[in-house]
Amino acid sequence: MSILESLRALNPQQRRTVIASFLGWTLDAFDFFILVFVIKHIADEFHTSVPDVSIAIFLTLAMRPLGALLFGLASDRFGRRATLMADVALYSLFELLSGFSTGLTMFIVLRMLYGVAMGGEWGVGASLTMETVPEESRGVVSGLLQAGYPTGYLLASLVFFFLFPIVGWRGMFFVGALPALLVLYIRRNVEESPAFVAQQKRGREPFLTVLKRNVPLFVWAVFLMTAFNFLSHGTQDIYPTFLETQRGYDSYTVGAIAIVYNIGAIIGGIVFGAFSQKIGRKRAIVLAAILAIPASWLWAYAPNAVLLAVGAFIMQFFVQGAWGVIPVHLNELSPDEVRGTFPGFAYQLGNLLASGNATLQTGLAAHWNGDYALALIVVAVVVAVAVALLAGFGYEKHNVAFGEPRPVPGPAPDIGHAARS
Repeated sequence: MSILESLRALNPQQRRTVIASFLGWTLDAFDFFILVFVIKHIADEFHTSVPDVSIAIFLTLAMRPLGALLFGLASDRFGRRATLMADVALYSLFELLSGFSTGLTMFIVLRMLYGVAMGGEWGVGASLTMETVPEESRGVVSGLLQAGYPTGYLLASLVFFFLFPIVGWRGMFFVGALPALLVLYIRRNVEESPAFVAQQKRGREPFLTVLKRNVPLFVWAVFLMTAFNFLSHGTQDIYPTFLETQRGYDSYTVGAIAIVYNIGAIIGGIVFGAFSQKIGRKRAIVLAAILAIPASWLWAYAPNAVLLAVGAFIMQFFVQGAWGVIPVHLNELSPDEVRGTFPGFAYQLGNLLASGNATLQTGLAAHWNGDYALALIVVAVVVAVAVALLAGFGYEKHNVAFGEPRPVPGPAPDIGHAARS
């Protein structure tokens, strides 16, 4: 089934659910990546260093597991829809307040609170979507849903490109409060997940009880998501800083390059998500991760802005191509009773373990006399290999039916084999 055919197979309610979850993740990412573009300017205003401000990124990511757990448990108890609305409202509020910060300490505290709310969105939105769409459309919808992340980055790039010279860094955060309007759309147009409604009728076991039966699966998922988060954040978070600081480009050039590579990321997520429906989740992830390695040289060492944009487009096509499989992959592996919590909590614990990436890379660059390119490429290559190995030798439940009894999945030793349920 082609990408268009998969999307046409969705009924109106399923389409509205996909739109709501896509926008939730898009606008969440938009709010997060605003900070990536203005680190240098915040450091200048607060009379501190870029590494000091980058601690805000670290703490935002570090708080996301708490949000994933709290909002995930709420969604497994009270429903995906209501929890998603509360989450979007909260991350929009903390984004707005960030623009009123009077010093670095206040700013960091607000970014920590934002991190809690941000941590809840992905797991709740992904479970709502994957439980609503038909099995044959999961791969494409997964890629589309995850494409919300680079779409948010793209929106942040556009706002930075067009508005930053006018509104400054504080105005960027004020614009970031607009996602609160999404709550109205969800309330009016989105229904509860059918799988959640059915599970409520059957009853559910406590999260810790289910987790104890799935410890190997959960531990593997956390390690996989750690590698994935190092791959995405390691190729995105300080890339604008690299372009500004080491290559000396102005905000317009940096914004233009970011627009180009985020278009590549959006296309890559959708393409590999759809591809995973045909060849399996593991094979699609392994292929994308391996192809990111040769792309890394042009991405980091191209001699001019045009070739850097080309390299960044290719790099993010493969990085977010691998990511495009993750929403469906983790939701298919998750036990039914805890699907609102399990994927998002594993994802955000991986984020926690990878949350020092920006500080690590800026520290490495400082140690190597300001060589951000070397810091970027070393991290990217190492973690791309880790993603390929963990995914290839890990678990898979391709196209499993939600709501049906099934055993705990086991890892398949064949790196190319896609286990079917």
